[in-house]
Amino acid sequence: MVDKSAPVDWQIAQIARGQHGIVTTKQLVEAGLTKAAASQRADRGRLHRLHQGVYAVGHHALSDEARWMAAVLACGPGAVLSHGAAAVHWGLLRQLDGPVDITVPTHNGRKRRRGIRIHRCATLRAPLSIDALQKRPARLVTVRDRIPVTTVARTLDDLPSTVAPYLVRRAIRQAEFLGLALGEIKTDRTRSDLERDFLRLCRRYGLPSPEVNVLIDGMTVDFLWRSRRLVVETDSYATHGGTIAFENDRERDLRLRRLGYAVHHFSERQLEMEPAAVAADVAAALRGTGIARSGRCST
Repeated sequence: MVDKSAPVDWQIAQIARGQHGIVTTKQLVEAGLTKAAASQRADRGRLHRLHQGVYAVGHHALSDEARWMAAVLACGPGAVLSHGAAAVHWGLLRQLDGPVDITVPTHNGRKRRRGIRIHRCATLRAPLSIDALQKRPARLVTVRDRIPVTTVARTLDDLPSTVAPYLVRRAIRQAEFLGLALGEIKTDRTRSDLERDFLRLCRRYGLPSPEVNVLIDGMTVDFLWRSRRLVVETDSYATHGGTIAFENDRERDLRLRRLGYAVHHFSERQLEMEPAAVAADVAAALRGTGIARSGRCST
């Protein structure tokens, strides 16, 4: 709560501190500035206009959080960060190019704003203030780092309308890895398209379904058939290329073998070009005819 008996500059600083350095014209007026005085400060570089009625205080070197906060405030009461921008804010995706996605709780038209992509959802029912949102979180919206944002589950549900399918899958995997609530979204626990391809191969060739991304003695293995003590690792050059990755793989394999597991590695090329051979190798290991040997299939 800002002390309205305090000096104007102090009040503005307190408001900005709670909003990643961003204030609105309405907040400036409530702090004691006239609109004319606010314009004068903007002319002198003490305020930097980002959107109509929205300013950065003291500088224009914006953090991502400041840019998101400014976009939310520019879209009025009940607006929240959403879609791709929300996914980045939740740590589900890396920074995306393009406008900031904002959802407003109405179907009525809103004036276009540069750098903002507005989505409309009358059922969003976001409270009218950040304080209210923090006290009574709605089902689809919440507050993260002082920024109103759609929940993880709602964000993942919205994502397909604004980003490519592979980014949607990446976001779902990251949410699961972080232990965030996915709502009704189902996941196969894979962490990459390569792992997803291997699961498809298992289904295509009638192999028993493995456990996916399982911890064994502190090590996460891609696929595990526990009763047969068989581990399969899927390797791409992007994640397993280079000397360090090579040595780490060998160390892991040695530890797993000491624990009594057979370890088979398959490359991205093998899954794509030799799926039948990969399936035959796994099937032999599961039958016991290949369980004793362990190593990397030739590429």
